[in-house]
Amino acid sequence: MPTIVYRATDISEIELIRPLWEQLNEHHHARARVFRSHYTQMTFDDRKEYFRKVAASGTLRIELAFDPDTGDLCVGYCVTSLSRDKEGEIESIFVEESFRSHGIGTILVNRALAWLDEHGSVRNRVSVGDGNEEAWEFYRKFGFYPRMTVLEQKRE
Repeated sequence: MPTIVYRATDISEIELIRPLWEQLNEHHHARARVFRSHYTQMTFDDRKEYFRKVAASGTLRIELAFDPDTGDLCVGYCVTSLSRDKEGEIESIFVEESFRSHGIGTILVNRALAWLDEHGSVRNRVSVGDGNEEAWEFYRKFGFYPRMTVLEQKRE
């Protein structure tokens, strides 16, 4: 298992996750069954603006995972938000493919959930995109289960 260093930050260091987020967007694009064009049109700058708005209306935290053996390359992240109503959400998470299956994602989510608990979250959720249902198994480890399915009209 690689030696990984973890640290938390805020929106001010959002650019650190750009390359990983772009890989995540490609991952979703490849798996999307119906809303593929959403991922084609989505840019990191769009997502960054969304995160800025979330941070302005509540609290946003970014958990980062670094590999010091590669010059502190960011190999994983988890963006978590807490609304003013104390509703927590795992907004985005990704671990570089070559670093998967080492528990990095689990540590990132555990750190995010601990932060939400410390700040009094009353409900936590995570959204999983269409075509990425394989992620449900990962989230079950933390007590996340499908509560309802939201259907969205395709308007393209």
